[in-house]
Amino acid sequence: MTDQAARKALGEVTSDLFKAAMGSVCTPVAVVTVFDGARPHGTTVSAFSSLSLAPPMVLVALDEKSDLLAVLRSSSRFGINILSHAQDDLAGRFATKGGDKFDGVSWMARAGAPHILQSACWFSCEVAQLVPGGDHTIVLGNVLETDYDDHAPLTYYRRSFGTHSVLHEQAS
Repeated sequence: MTDQAARKALGEVTSDLFKAAMGSVCTPVAVVTVFDGARPHGTTVSAFSSLSLAPPMVLVALDEKSDLLAVLRSSSRFGINILSHAQDDLAGRFATKGGDKFDGVSWMARAGAPHILQSACWFSCEVAQLVPGGDHTIVLGNVLETDYDDHAPLTYYRRSFGTHSVLHEQAS
């Protein structure tokens, strides 16, 4: 049986089914940032992962229609800000199009990228490669600088924001 025949026999994976299944995966909420000239620019993503230890690399996936991706294609540096549990308002702000998303946001230029302060962790990266991936582009980044604070990360699960909690051993 061919792969296509097997998929037909099992049923088509629709966009709605795929989104529902992926909603069951808890992901960190990150804001990818770049400079557009001197102006900071950012967008919220949920597709972020470590990639390599030697050399240190991460990856993010950006929608092909993303304004940030258009800027990133002509830039070599970008930042990844893993938001803390107290920054859920920023997740929504940076998920929208237009406007100056950085108005009222505490940030600083650091290692060639905008760093949102009070993030759980932060990475400054150099673009290593842009890889097509369906309706997204996967950005592979070499990590140039990183830092973290002792803040619980903001997570996204079943279309809601939350945070990580440590499971405690049950008393026997």
